[in-house]
Amino acid sequence: MVVKSVAFNAYQNAMDIRRRTVDSTVAQSLKKPQAPVTSFQDTLKSSLVKVNDLQETKETMIEEFASGKTQNVHELMISMQKAGMAMQMTGAVRSKIMTAYKEIMQMPF
Repeated sequence: MVVKSVAFNAYQNAMDIRRRTVDSTVAQSLKKPQAPVTSFQDTLKSSLVKVNDLQETKETMIEEFASGKTQNVHELMISMQKAGMAMQMTGAVRSKIMTAYKEIMQMPF
């Protein structure tokens, strides 16, 4: 009887240690790495740089197509659409920012 209780206590201790180890391992694996915090200004700058890069790519492809260096109309049209959509989105974001700025300026303090 004493042997059974000692064995049972040892079994419970082993299971508790195993459960704590598994719980800590699972908790560590579920932790998400925090993304570095970027300011609104940095985000806006990087977005504008990407839009500018798309515009430059479009212009380069137009020049190459016009000079006869490339004849891939599909890639040219895709780059033109990408650049056009990026400019439209940039204009929409600019409009929203200006609207928000005007609303903030009209707030009474």
